[in-house]
Amino acid sequence: MTNKGALQKRSMRIAGHRTSLALEAEFWARLENIAHARALSLPALIAAIDETRSKAAPDASLASAVRVFVLENRV
Repeated sequence: MTNKGALQKRSMRIAGHRTSLALEAEFWARLENIAHARALSLPALIAAIDETRSKAAPDASLASAVRVFVLENRV
């Protein structure tokens, strides 16, 4: 059983580079739902979020950008 609010770290390849991302389980679940609803893989969705983040707020962390994206996009 996972603790609410505990970070879960996942590694993936985004834009040809290996990266890891630590998010709370609740954010991972919502992110997976959004990816499924858009017929995207999870890495593809995160890559799109990362591309937008790097243009709009290059100093923001990817984890923060993903959390904001999840809050702004309901499934």
